[in-house]
Amino acid sequence: MAAHTFIPGNLVVTRSLYADTGSIVAGVTVLPPNCSPTNCPTPVYAVVSSAYPYVFNNDTVDGNFGVTSKIFLDQITPTGTLVTSLEVPNSSQNGVPPTKDQVVTSFSSKSELALNLSTDGNYLTFMDYFSPIGALDVSNSNTPGEIDPTVAPGNLYYRSVAKVDQHGKFHITKTNAYTGDNGRAAILNNSLGANLVYMAGNAGNGTQVPQPVGVIIRTGAQMLTPEVKAEAAQKPGTPTAVGSFNPSQLGDSLDKIGKDTNFRGLTIFNNVLYYTKGSGSNGINTVYFVDTTGTVCTDTNGVGLPVSGASLPTSPLAYNPDPTIIQTYGMQPYNMCVLKGFPTLLANSTSGVSYPFGIWFANATTLYVADEGSGVSGSTVADFYTPATPAQNPTAGLQKWVFNAAAGQWQLAYILTNGLNLGIPYSYTITGYPTGLNDGAGGNGFPWQPATDGLRNITGVVNGDGTATIYATTSTISGNGDQGADPNQLVAITDSLSAGGPTPPAGESFTIMRTAGYAEVLRGVAWAPWTAKH
Repeated sequence: MAAHTFIPGNLVVTRSLYADTGSIVAGVTVLPPNCSPTNCPTPVYAVVSSAYPYVFNNDTVDGNFGVTSKIFLDQITPTGTLVTSLEVPNSSQNGVPPTKDQVVTSFSSKSELALNLSTDGNYLTFMDYFSPIGALDVSNSNTPGEIDPTVAPGNLYYRSVAKVDQHGKFHITKTNAYTGDNGRAAILNNSLGANLVYMAGNAGNGTQVPQPVGVIIRTGAQMLTPEVKAEAAQKPGTPTAVGSFNPSQLGDSLDKIGKDTNFRGLTIFNNVLYYTKGSGSNGINTVYFVDTTGTVCTDTNGVGLPVSGASLPTSPLAYNPDPTIIQTYGMQPYNMCVLKGFPTLLANSTSGVSYPFGIWFANATTLYVADEGSGVSGSTVADFYTPATPAQNPTAGLQKWVFNAAAGQWQLAYILTNGLNLGIPYSYTITGYPTGLNDGAGGNGFPWQPATDGLRNITGVVNGDGTATIYATTSTISGNGDQGADPNQLVAITDSLSAGGPTPPAGESFTIMRTAGYAEVLRGVAWAPWTAKH
């Protein structure tokens, strides 16, 4: 068997390894890149050189600081044994010049590298950047197709969707979507003759208010047709939106157009496209769906349930192209709404806000939602980890939602947290990682040690005994200059599908499948190609 062959029934986890190219020198390297006296009247210099994890203290002088790094697809058994590790093509490999297909992630952008099976189960897809290794601030760069002049100067980078088959063969498609921010997830719809990729992400990093029209139409729920040309030969045009939502559908005031659809999670179930939003201070952190019938989600209705028998989108959203409409109301008509029963609180509410990330349907009446946690830390060393504990981080963990047919809506059954050790430092350790306080150059004086804050991406399987096993990657809280750079974990839990709450069944607890090593992070998790359909 070839080393790159994915075996049906195994899991695949996206992992990134920080690349220390030695190109960042404290007091010498100008941040952000390409700053000059003309466009940066007061240049800012790196406060720390390239060494991990100290390099991320540069976030104190450059809030967009990141370094493009390698991606690996780790194949593991359902019990956690490593089978193979496939390095995604990148510029540091022999035989990969700029003319060859390649893709990298921005270390430490924690919302990237979700991994999804195609609708026919034959391919895995994920999303990141067409960029060389070691490039700076790529996740907040402009794309070549939309230049927001208020974005900090830097090079221009396409976002890219990578597709990989059972034998480890890649094909990559560039897009101008998500200029100024990052693409997070992609799913290939290749069933019944379709050939479309649905994407989730965010756009906009400039200071212009309102945001440029080109930024607004490049955010949120997007779609593209996979290319057959080599990546370097592709010339992507204007992105095409597949969905649009606005809090005004719920009677709320207009918010920051373009940031209300700051989507993270993405899944397909029963021919319906679902998204989550769980970050930012705009819009509503909750679970959404795309209504292809035009009968549920409208400009005046922001909550509902998918229509039985609806089909997946096959064409982009036909929105009003008037720039004054787009910059005031976003892309109309709105064709997305909140899944009925899920939260409708504004993200800037003072309490009750959740932070949904990955989503997985066990069946038509059971939905699991990963909640990343608030990411808030304490103000002193003594109470630093306290905000991550369940008492102060009450929505974090694995939320189980069940459909209440009598009420005609979804309801939260319980939240699984046992074994996650939320807010408990030293529940796991990383060989070679700093100990003590981050009190060096650019440091914040808080402990380096990560503690789990919640969950990000998930997948699962329904077992024959009436249970479901869910696999998830964790989020963290720490004194690192960027918590997204923390080594995190892959965990699993088995839950009784018939259990309806209000408390989890006794004895259910997360187990640790893998822990990232020094300079590593774990991001997405999915089943290997061919698992679902063959």
